[in-house]
Amino acid sequence: MTQEELKRKTYLDKAIDGRITQKAAAETLGISERQVRRLLKRYRQDGDAGLVSQQRGNPGNRRLKEEVVTQIRQFIHQPIMAGFKPTFMREKLAEATGIRVSKETLRQLMIRENLHLAKAQKPKQVHPPRERRERRGELVQIDGSYHAWLEDRGPKGCLLLLVDDAGSEILAGEFVKTESYFSYGELCKRYFQQVGVPAAFYSDRFSVFRDNHPGACRKDSITQFQRALNHLGVDLICANSPQAKGRVERANKTCQDRLVNELRLRNIGTYAEANAYLPEFIADYNRRFAVQPASLLDDHLPLDPQIDLDFIFSIHDSRILSKDLLLHYDGTTYQVVTKRNPVYLAKREVLVTVNAEGLVSAWLDGVRLELKPVDQSAKPAPVVDLKQADRTPLSPPVDHPWRTYEKKLNGKPTPVIE
Repeated sequence: MTQEELKRKTYLDKAIDGRITQKAAAETLGISERQVRRLLKRYRQDGDAGLVSQQRGNPGNRRLKEEVVTQIRQFIHQPIMAGFKPTFMREKLAEATGIRVSKETLRQLMIRENLHLAKAQKPKQVHPPRERRERRGELVQIDGSYHAWLEDRGPKGCLLLLVDDAGSEILAGEFVKTESYFSYGELCKRYFQQVGVPAAFYSDRFSVFRDNHPGACRKDSITQFQRALNHLGVDLICANSPQAKGRVERANKTCQDRLVNELRLRNIGTYAEANAYLPEFIADYNRRFAVQPASLLDDHLPLDPQIDLDFIFSIHDSRILSKDLLLHYDGTTYQVVTKRNPVYLAKREVLVTVNAEGLVSAWLDGVRLELKPVDQSAKPAPVVDLKQADRTPLSPPVDHPWRTYEKKLNGKPTPVIE
């Protein structure tokens, strides 16, 4: 008997002995007086067994029909559905077959069919939740996620995501080969042009966002990405833990589950095709999981059309021109081609930029200089074969020491006239 059934037995015994009334027993047990009379009748006839639920051990009245369970089993055992989690599997089951079941029902069925493993309960470290920002664009979380997005149909790749902190909305995303300054720069350029310039970015401590070299001399150093954001007036905040930027981390986890399966269903085998499908997935993701920010105001600022994003998101460095107007950068020497007097350019500091294609440019006072690569490698000397049969010997000059060998007058060589 359960605790509830034992409690009923106690108060029914009191009612039978006349210690309490049937009305008092009903009020204590939270049932009607009529139900108390029914229980008393069964208790007098069958004893303790009369208080045990007659449904115990029998199948539930709301269980699924066997033919429906068989249809669900056939669907979840399809090879193309491998790796689907219960929630996503439930959605695809409803779309494909029209069968609607609860997530827990499907989860239990997938566990029995060895298609899903229940997570072990582990003690979790407590991370106090951080309140969302109120306005869209006030804080945008940025991160990259390496994963086998195409499974065995292609190599591993990295998905870059920009997620709004106020509403968990994915603002931009792109598949790239690796996390780098130029890959983040290309994503940010498209995001600034389509959505606007946010107030701040929230990232991890990856080397693109933060200078991780030790030493006091590095305290004030900034990365190329920080320099570009400072030029646009965007703050960059580096989180101390992954949990601090939980919005984008959860988005990565959801994409690793849903996006991988969606790419498989569409038989997408290249990252170019994946990037073409990504906007459709992001729109569906935002419809399902994004929430309404607390404020209707938007902190995104429109991009100034006079700003050259390609120039800002290039690598910026500085060099000093030599007196011959030579510029040395990354192992290559460039000659500055100009009609001006070299004295006005020699020993001047110039800005050197390198774009994503590797094109090197030099700038002086905002004016682009014309550069020409110079080959300064030493030319090899010609190889002469000294064992040629038809070689003509050369006669030494008249003043060669060989001609005055052992022919001296008063200690001085005596020239020999032929």
